[in-house]
Amino acid sequence: MPPSAPETTRPTDRFLRWLYLIGGSIGFVAAFVLLVEKIELLKDPSYVPSCSINPVLSCGSIMKTEQAELFGFPNPVLGVAGFAVVITVGAAMIGGVQFHRWFWTGLQLGVIAGAALVHWLIFQSLYRIGALCPYCMVVWVVTIPICWYTTLRTLAQSTAHKDGRLLALTLKASEYHGTVLTAWYLVVGGLITQRFWEYWTTLWS
Repeated sequence: MPPSAPETTRPTDRFLRWLYLIGGSIGFVAAFVLLVEKIELLKDPSYVPSCSINPVLSCGSIMKTEQAELFGFPNPVLGVAGFAVVITVGAAMIGGVQFHRWFWTGLQLGVIAGAALVHWLIFQSLYRIGALCPYCMVVWVVTIPICWYTTLRTLAQSTAHKDGRLLALTLKASEYHGTVLTAWYLVVGGLITQRFWEYWTTLWS
């Protein structure tokens, strides 16, 4: 007999609400600071953002690119709005609010869109712009688990009354959720290390 649906949701439902509240708050602060820095840069083109530390960790060089305004306005606006929603959902869940399936579907689509944007920005930062934004990297760090655990919950709910391969895959993904997340971070970290290896080595010499 296949495992019951509650077993598939237990690894996520236990802390998803706190992930939304805490992770969303961290992402919100990072996006808000980025937005403030962007406004200062628009007011004064000679302004040096606080996150411009060295040639690689340089928010200023990123903020001046087309990629920084993908939809015609500063990208941090999306972060501020998106993380505000995530925080609200987390707080509501802690308060015992039960959301309808259509809401979770919308949230799932939203976090997938956010993760897709983050990974596009990772690619642009590494291979087109050639610089990293520390505050952006904070957003990357919190967006990945928010997307991952929301997806696990969605899969668990969709397989609640079904058997077969999808249920087995969901159970396995839930069992190794931390391993998948760690591997995800390691891949991104490895790409960053490889891309700027020559610069990192100059810091150690």
